[in-house]
Amino acid sequence: MYSRHPVRAGIAASFFVSAVLLSACRTTTPAADPTPAETGFLDRSIDIGTTTHRYQVYVPSNYTPSREWPLVLFLHGAGERGYEGLSQTHVGLGRAIRFNPERWPAVVVFPQLPPGGNWSEVTEPIGMQALQATMDEFAIDTSRVYLTGLSMGGYGSLFLGSRHGDQFAALVAICPTVGNGNGYPFLAGSSYEGAIEGTARNLATLPVWLFHGEDDAVFSASISADLAQAMQDIGADIRYTEYADTGHNAWDPAYDTLDMITWLFQQRKTDHAQTDSPTLHH
Repeated sequence: MYSRHPVRAGIAASFFVSAVLLSACRTTTPAADPTPAETGFLDRSIDIGTTTHRYQVYVPSNYTPSREWPLVLFLHGAGERGYEGLSQTHVGLGRAIRFNPERWPAVVVFPQLPPGGNWSEVTEPIGMQALQATMDEFAIDTSRVYLTGLSMGGYGSLFLGSRHGDQFAALVAICPTVGNGNGYPFLAGSSYEGAIEGTARNLATLPVWLFHGEDDAVFSASISADLAQAMQDIGADIRYTEYADTGHNAWDPAYDTLDMITWLFQQRKTDHAQTDSPTLHH
């Protein structure tokens, strides 16, 4: 049993976030190449079949290959689809990084789906190959690879997390759906109830934090609430924040939540375990 206590946007800064920023990287053998690394939002591309997919990689200004860095895979919403490889950094996490880069001491990869695309087995390589290419290019702590997305990308994060949970240390999904049988195929089973139960099972060993706006008219907040409850029922590590008086855009307050950022960077793959006493923040 738990009580619903919706919170309002504008979360106050937590005093212990500085500790996470100081511990975000770990030292390795220094690289021999003295050339300064590129930093900021960098243009990259991958070829899948005969199609070139452009994406962005954010590299912190103090990046050095002498340390291993956390890596975040961000999945954008439907409005940022395209081929130009830029617009997916304008909404959500990219915007949050531009306003407060010191809060995100990590390499972040921003793949982009083509117009009309959605996350599926067909489009999965757009995200996963961009992730692998980033891991190959930069000094990455493979125990601290994180997955997050909003709206369509929230659906995508549940999809990729269900299929590749062993590659991620934690997942943050914002205003997601588990499918509606039409433009968004059910993530599991052939009904809403089956998708909730199946997705909960598929994510059971992955720490998850869900965010949703109470007044979301695109994907109802009940989706995240139902998924959070289903995960709690099976002992998963689940957190859920529902913003009062908030519509579909729950991503701006979510990516401004220092408690979430601190929690995210504390997660490591070796820490994965189900708990007999799950905590659901709602």
